[in-house]
Amino acid sequence: MSCTKCFWVAVGIVVTLLFVFLPSAEAGPPLICWPYEIGGAKSLPWGVGSWRAIKADYDVNRLVEDTLALLTPDAPVIVRMETLRRATVYAMKDPRIRQALLSRLLRRAQQAEGKGNPDAMAFFDAGYLVEAYKQADWAFGKGNPAKGLDGYGMVLKAARHRANDPEMEFAAAVISLEPRLPGHAEHLQRAVAGATDGSLLAKNLVSHSHLLKIRGHTVAELRASVRNWKH
Repeated sequence: MSCTKCFWVAVGIVVTLLFVFLPSAEAGPPLICWPYEIGGAKSLPWGVGSWRAIKADYDVNRLVEDTLALLTPDAPVIVRMETLRRATVYAMKDPRIRQALLSRLLRRAQQAEGKGNPDAMAFFDAGYLVEAYKQADWAFGKGNPAKGLDGYGMVLKAARHRANDPEMEFAAAVISLEPRLPGHAEHLQRAVAGATDGSLLAKNLVSHSHLLKIRGHTVAELRASVRNWKH
């Protein structure tokens, strides 16, 4: 075989390997490695081009207060998801900070429940952070304060207080993706059913479609993709 032919055979092998392995390499923990589109909504300082595009000049000692300030009662669920994702990435730098953030969110949820006035968003924030921390275990190592906690259960509790909230169903679908939990398909179907064209939810369902194994660029196409799923 000539050198030219050898070269093109080698190129073909490399291209094939890229197509085989690239999707899995891009996957990563869903709650950490897949940023959410939030439009012009305010969140923690962030760069571009990477799931871990933290700002080098951001003072991580401000993380707890900054995160809590962003998690206002009227902040959309998807914006909360991205804020908590960014907070988790920043928290990889300091075990003291990640413990403090989780403690504050758990305390807020417990206080709301103790007053007899369940705060769905407080449960959601605490639960989502727990599950994000669990998926960041590879970076946290032994210093993971979320071990043994049921964040998914907290998110389900929040969803019960906000019946028919498709954004919470989307959050539950991403949480229950890896490892795959029994309610995953139902969460995803309810999220797609409640999405509207042009909404943040619709945009994120499309941007996460490969991860979630659904197809479509419009709400109608997404609905068609999941319509015949078996639970």
